[in-house]
Amino acid sequence: MPDQGRHDRGQDPEPEDAEDGRRRRRAQFLRELAEARELRDRVRPRRARAARMRQQMRMRTFRW
Repeated sequence: MPDQGRHDRGQDPEPEDAEDGRRRRRAQFLRELAEARELRDRVRPRRARAARMRQQMRMRTFRW
């Protein structure tokens, strides 16, 4: 049993495993963020439209 505690927090897993876990958590976060944006857009359509217009204006004035 003491081995389990050391494995959980004491030593880092292999770098590839850590990177894979980080990617998975980031993907989950981005999915939840997109879902929250969609919900907010449905609840406040006027605000969502204004935000889209501002984004379009930003993209028009952005210099590549």
